[in-house]
Amino acid sequence: MKYIICIISLLIALSTSGKAFAQVNIFACEPEWAALAKEIGGEYVSVTTATTAAQDVHFIRAKPSLLAAMRKADLVFCTGASLEIGWLPILIKKAGGPDVQQETIGWLMASDHVKKLGVPTQVDRSMGHVHPEGNPHVHLDPRHLIRIAEILEERLFLLDRDNQAYYAKNLSLFKSQWSSLLGMLDESAAPLKGQKVIVYHDGWAYLLNWLGLESVAALEPKPGLPPTPSHLESVLETVRGQDILGILVAPYENDKSAIWLKEKTGIPVLNLPYTVGGNNSVNTLSDLYSQSINILKGAL
Repeated sequence: MKYIICIISLLIALSTSGKAFAQVNIFACEPEWAALAKEIGGEYVSVTTATTAAQDVHFIRAKPSLLAAMRKADLVFCTGASLEIGWLPILIKKAGGPDVQQETIGWLMASDHVKKLGVPTQVDRSMGHVHPEGNPHVHLDPRHLIRIAEILEERLFLLDRDNQAYYAKNLSLFKSQWSSLLGMLDESAAPLKGQKVIVYHDGWAYLLNWLGLESVAALEPKPGLPPTPSHLESVLETVRGQDILGILVAPYENDKSAIWLKEKTGIPVLNLPYTVGGNNSVNTLSDLYSQSINILKGAL
């Protein structure tokens, strides 16, 4: 009798847990969106992160593991603005279901929902790797995250109506905490306003805009093109004698040219995390911004 009761209890548990843990499968192209998905979705989402901080998202292979993850996806959550143009369309075409195609509930491109910087009036190949829709690296301005979180919650609301109250509660908590965090970050970053920096790539535009920093030169001669000796010499002449805070380099960027310029000028190389996981101290979205500010302030 005791054995039969145990079996019945197990069957009931399995039947109820199946409903309780029927998670929404989210395919996140970048670590920042994976982190935000976990903030809002919590225990009711299962998140696959397609890339890491050590990878240049422009250049990713549509490998079998990503195809497998895409086949299960209920929501594709990426940056957009052509950042993933070299690989996401392949994954969608080969493995994406009808509910994660463009213009569906399951298709969420973060950059579609905020004002983008650097939207070109015209684009041609001579300009290098320029995004026609504007600079896609919108996550580097934390002020964008509340709006993007709201859109994410709306999509989860539609995909998983059984847990709408849970998502709404998480969103409310996130907005409250994020608003407080923004105030603290702005206060902490105040000494940085007006400082000059050199960038490797124009991916830092949103960070600079948020913090009031000024980019005086880029190590790339054109977006997406590696530094050349002649261009580096030109940068050297441009920055010589200027008071410059540092040379900003992301984890996936080769810092060889930045080190060369440091040796010539004494300007420090600042390895910023760029996204969640960008260094050992950046495990959350709040870590990303606070650590970036701390590294920049450390160069003052």
